[in-house]
Amino acid sequence: MSPVSDSTNRVVPGPQEPEKTYHPSDGLFTDAHVPDFDAYLAIYKKSTEEPEEFWADVAQEFYWKKPRSGQMLQYNFDVNKGNIYIKFMEGAKTNICYNVLDRNVHERNLGEKVAYYWEGNSPNHHQTITYNQLLRNVCRCANALKLLGVKKGDRVAIYLPMIPELVYTMLACARIGAVHSIVFAGFSSESLCERIMDAQCNILVTADSVYRGDKLINLKKIASEALERLRIVISVSLSMALCVQKCVVVKHHAFRTNSDASNKLQTPWDESCDIWWDDLMDGVSDECEPEWVDSEDPLFILYTSGSTGKPKGVVHTITGYMLYTSLTFKYVFDYHHDDVYWCTADIGWITGHSYITYGPLANGATSVLFEGVPVYPHVGRLWEIIEKYAVSKFYTAPTAIRLLMKYGKEPLQRYDLSSLRVLGTVGEPINPEAWLWYYDVVGQQRCPVIDTFWQTETGGHVLTPLPAATPLKPGSATCPFFGVQPAILNEHGEELEGEAEGYLVFRKPWPGIMRGVYGNQERFESTYFRKFPGFYVTGDGCRRDKDGYYWITGRIDDMLNVSGHLLSTAEVEAALTEHPSVAEAAVVSRPHAVKGECLYCFVTLKDHKEFNRTLMEELKRKVREKIGPIATPDFIQNAPGLPKTRSGKIMRRVLRQIARNEKDLGDLSTLADPKVVEVLFSQRCEAAA
Repeated sequence: MSPVSDSTNRVVPGPQEPEKTYHPSDGLFTDAHVPDFDAYLAIYKKSTEEPEEFWADVAQEFYWKKPRSGQMLQYNFDVNKGNIYIKFMEGAKTNICYNVLDRNVHERNLGEKVAYYWEGNSPNHHQTITYNQLLRNVCRCANALKLLGVKKGDRVAIYLPMIPELVYTMLACARIGAVHSIVFAGFSSESLCERIMDAQCNILVTADSVYRGDKLINLKKIASEALERLRIVISVSLSMALCVQKCVVVKHHAFRTNSDASNKLQTPWDESCDIWWDDLMDGVSDECEPEWVDSEDPLFILYTSGSTGKPKGVVHTITGYMLYTSLTFKYVFDYHHDDVYWCTADIGWITGHSYITYGPLANGATSVLFEGVPVYPHVGRLWEIIEKYAVSKFYTAPTAIRLLMKYGKEPLQRYDLSSLRVLGTVGEPINPEAWLWYYDVVGQQRCPVIDTFWQTETGGHVLTPLPAATPLKPGSATCPFFGVQPAILNEHGEELEGEAEGYLVFRKPWPGIMRGVYGNQERFESTYFRKFPGFYVTGDGCRRDKDGYYWITGRIDDMLNVSGHLLSTAEVEAALTEHPSVAEAAVVSRPHAVKGECLYCFVTLKDHKEFNRTLMEELKRKVREKIGPIATPDFIQNAPGLPKTRSGKIMRRVLRQIARNEKDLGDLSTLADPKVVEVLFSQRCEAAA
């Protein structure tokens, strides 16, 4: 089916999307890779109707030690027909590190081109890294890991802040065929221990400490606590072998010259296990022959929490991930050789893997690598960096946009943002108010806002506009990327055509899709394929409008069935945040004797705004007007803060338990500020608003 369809056999109630569509400024994309929507449709048609030829053409851009021997893509999505599997270019041998570094240096003559502008937490800390320098440092790290006994197939845990050594280590693992498992350097010792143990890592790479804003965090202390937890678990287990043999510790740049900061640290040290990065690298060769690995060998394990249960170790393999992240980066950001690209994410998440490391490097791009936070040491830090490096492509999260909206236009007006050409968002559906502020204020009505939908599991963008080709609707992820075939199903697994709302699924795999849950085929199949055999189930709700555009409505477990009407929490949240007093909103369900479920809303107000009965009535009226009487909230609670992970995602599981007054909250180790939960419990609504 074409991504744009005029058929309409099912109309569902829902908010009216903005009638206005937005097009890129004239002359901004004269050299675009996909110049218009007709060109997009032609490429999309080839990618879905002739996938073997389409992906073979993409593969020609890369180096192969050994060509594939069979079909381009083999798979089974139907649990009733046997085990679920995906195989891409089976039989081929390559190395992703060679393709993103050596190929750029030796074949494309990009050795002196800047790979990364590193910006530390403090504006005083910065570094420029060329492709030549990156290759040499990666090779040194690869040789050092081999000295520690790391070999092909071994798992290496990486617990580092956003410093160059993080990129060196992950690419070094890829160079020697080891599997990296990066843990965001904000997770607790318990979370780190759990991930090391599940992946059975034998090396841990961490840093002594890091500043996050003005807060000093002793990473080595957390890492040592994790390893001690691991030793205790192993000591009482008869079936587990010792995991981590060595812990490599980077002395953070901020502490090399800052004696005051160094004196604050009490770095725990175990002589039998710990080794300084500098000592390990001393005298190591900066040349390292890559390990030539099979297409379907694992590249990395990345843990994603899901709504319940222990984190899932999502496995991505080499060739499919390499081709897909390279292609999506090139087309979604319309990358050209002279661009300076900046993704503000952390490499500890999939966005950083795909669109800070592998995708940009595969295209020979120049990127900004940012360690800091958006409002330190001042609220204009992001805009300052854009001006400093003349950033042309900027990719950030709606959470960051809403945070910076609170400070108004004035901080932006101090800086020259005229270099910007494309703005992107990632991590969650962006509400129209934030979209319009991003477009009007940051992009100065010149730059398209590329609202990308994808997951840890998808490896790269699956629904996304293309900068020059796709007319934009604020809040919509628009159309599928090349090779991606979405569908919308109802609760009974029946496919819905035309305007529809239901479960977002995909019919067929694309090269970058996950290959499994590490060590747990049963969980892989039950989580993603058992509900609707024959489809990959995203877990997200979605509606398709009359133009065939896709609108992500939130996680299915964040959708509500109120009196028989399916409502999206994201739609209600968007309505609430349109009120001028509301900075952020989160909506969950609460059981209701008559309706089955009702809406329980948490609202965070802007500075100096008062939460009172008048405001609650205005908010209820806003939702009624925007969506309809059926969506009128029963509960509206003042929320000075919301429970968020360290990546900025709201933990709606916790909010549901607060709404229901359920005190058993389970693991809260991923929360950035657990104290928020106590405050919300103390202010929860006992009676309907």
